[in-house]
Amino acid sequence: MLNECIEGRNIKEDGTYHKGMAGFLEEQHIVQVPLAVLTEWESLHCPRNEIYIVENPSIFAMLCGKEEANQNWKLVINNKNNDVTKLNFKFDNQNLNLFENIEIIANENSRSTVILKYESDENTKCFHNGVIRILAKENSVLHVIIANFMNSVSNNFMSIENSIESNANVKYTIVDFGGKNSITNYYSNLIGDFSENTINAIYLGNENEVIDLNYIGELRGEKSNIDIKAIGALNQNAKKNFKGTIDFKKGCKKAKGNEEEFCMLLSDKAKSIALPMLLCSEEDVEGSHSSSAGKAEEKELFYIMSRGFSLKEAIKLIIRAKFNKTIENIQDKELRRQILNEMDKKLD
Repeated sequence: MLNECIEGRNIKEDGTYHKGMAGFLEEQHIVQVPLAVLTEWESLHCPRNEIYIVENPSIFAMLCGKEEANQNWKLVINNKNNDVTKLNFKFDNQNLNLFENIEIIANENSRSTVILKYESDENTKCFHNGVIRILAKENSVLHVIIANFMNSVSNNFMSIENSIESNANVKYTIVDFGGKNSITNYYSNLIGDFSENTINAIYLGNENEVIDLNYIGELRGEKSNIDIKAIGALNQNAKKNFKGTIDFKKGCKKAKGNEEEFCMLLSDKAKSIALPMLLCSEEDVEGSHSSSAGKAEEKELFYIMSRGFSLKEAIKLIIRAKFNKTIENIQDKELRRQILNEMDKKLD
């Protein structure tokens, strides 16, 4: 749904004023109006002649004056020793909203790992909108780990943008376990020859949670390579939308691109939608994509349960086995333990 950020006098098709909007005009308050309501209006007049149409609710919040919660981080990486930088963001009653911009510049020949963790108190309704921009210069190696442990009543919006130069390697490990609505927009521009980008993502949806993943990779450098893997599980009424696009641009000869998405459905009401796509403007490239969804195999469940495990324990073991390859990318033992604990809580 699109949102309107307006204040003014609104005339309906029958020539009368909208009584509700008249009250907001009198109080000089900003108001959010669905497009379905706007279709009933003949005209709209605003005191400052300002109308904003925004798709992201976080932008609406910023227009309403909540931008004081913004945080700006800039990390310039020069070391070659694979040092680890951690940023932990904790939401509570005193910190309900976070709008942060994180800029990471990995200079030539640098090696580094950056861990971003988001968590919130139980039942505290929080709001997060984050923007991550990365420039990976020649021969740099960067591993970015993003862990979302926000609770089931909070909203999480994240935008990621990468520019990857020649021989640079950017790897993402994404753990998406939190948020009533968790939406990730990921864009990667593989500019240089032999540039590489790997994304390993795991997600869990429960209750009425919505997970929306939009991954886009554009390959421009010769022999550049992108590999996208997303694995998850949905329980109860959870919904997931996955959109993955690999675009081979002119000039990316001998480039490779692969995307895979798998979703395990733990409930008859859970819904999984996947739309992988390959676009190509260059010859002599390799591209592949796949997506699948289904329930746990009965043979697997029978085998595990015959060893004395309950049905719930058997499902946990199967999901953990599918997530293990991604979790093993994380060297931080404390974070790995937290991921496993959060997974157990989510599946109880």
